[in-house]
Amino acid sequence: MADRIVVTSLGILSALGLGKEAHLHALTRGHAGLQHPQFLKTFHAPDCLIGEVRMSDEELAISLNLPGGNNGYTRTTLLALFAMRELLQGVDESLLKDDSFAFINANTVGGMCSVENMYFDFISNTPEGDFLKYIDTLDCAESTQNVAKYFGLKPMMATISTACSSSANALILGARMIQQGVVERAICGGCDAMSRFTVNGFLSLKNVAKNPCKPFDQNRMGLNLGEGAGYLMLERETDAKKRGAEILAYFTGYANTNDAYHPTAPSPDGAGAYRTMFQALEKANLQPETIGYINAHGTATINNDAAEGKAIENLFGTQAPYFSSTKPFTGHTLAAAGSIEAIFSIWAMQEGKVFPNLNFENQMEELQIKPAAQLISNVAVNHVLSNSFGFGGNNVSLVFSKV
Repeated sequence: MADRIVVTSLGILSALGLGKEAHLHALTRGHAGLQHPQFLKTFHAPDCLIGEVRMSDEELAISLNLPGGNNGYTRTTLLALFAMRELLQGVDESLLKDDSFAFINANTVGGMCSVENMYFDFISNTPEGDFLKYIDTLDCAESTQNVAKYFGLKPMMATISTACSSSANALILGARMIQQGVVERAICGGCDAMSRFTVNGFLSLKNVAKNPCKPFDQNRMGLNLGEGAGYLMLERETDAKKRGAEILAYFTGYANTNDAYHPTAPSPDGAGAYRTMFQALEKANLQPETIGYINAHGTATINNDAAEGKAIENLFGTQAPYFSSTKPFTGHTLAAAGSIEAIFSIWAMQEGKVFPNLNFENQMEELQIKPAAQLISNVAVNHVLSNSFGFGGNNVSLVFSKV
């Protein structure tokens, strides 16, 4: 039997807080992290709810022992540093001091959250603004490099940007690198911070809801955006056991496909989503009926939920496993969504719970299945499927199995 890939450490930051305790408290009590933005300066603040991390850039920097003000660290990087710091607690630093491990980071808009402020600096002609130092941060790889530098790491590095499936693809790349013997372990995940560019872009698509989003509901009106970071450490099972590490889950299956249908819309029949779920189960050597819970992509947009719902129904039938979208809790965290929701999926197995699909009220007319609207406890969840579907029809499904 081939050496299995396992998850041995996690780090997460979102609008729900930092770490497992804060997130489980919110997920099991139905406490959403959405609010009108306090730190993102946007004309649209009164009209949109965002899963915003409730710390300013200054507070984040000081907590990380960095200077405040224009220190050259973008909010994107600061969020990533918080989640990475949590993951690295208790990890032997000697394991991460050379290129025997990889850091695969995902991002969509890089340091746009800081670069876009240069506009105001220029028009106000305020020399003390000094935002020019953020020019180089527009590259999505900036956060990858600065995270490694902050922690004194010298890994093999890669940055992935495939829209909303970015960090799910990062996990696939990390697992493949381990399986091929390129590295011994990999830290994989993603980060994204809110920016006016992001908000305005999604508003132009007319798919942002003014009220809390309603995934898989007949009356869904669009998504709520969010920000955050999530990272998972992957390694071989034999290596983890050799060093006495706690194994949190097995990473048993994965797949990615592409619809090649439309730049921003999925194939209406859900064909791409079906293929990636089917192939992920095939990789894991599992039958559909063995899946106990699906953490759905579930953006609450008209097209995405219809396509994903049809794909689930086509693969699993009308007796589909429990499924829910956790985006009403955190907002759609973009590049971080895949890794954050992978972590939620692992916790669902560990806790024997199905997290609720908040705000669900009305069955979708085109589906016979519906999400779990309430918290379900004491469930035997041995295998979970986590979906992340991005612009351009970039579909990723991940399978995790219980230890």
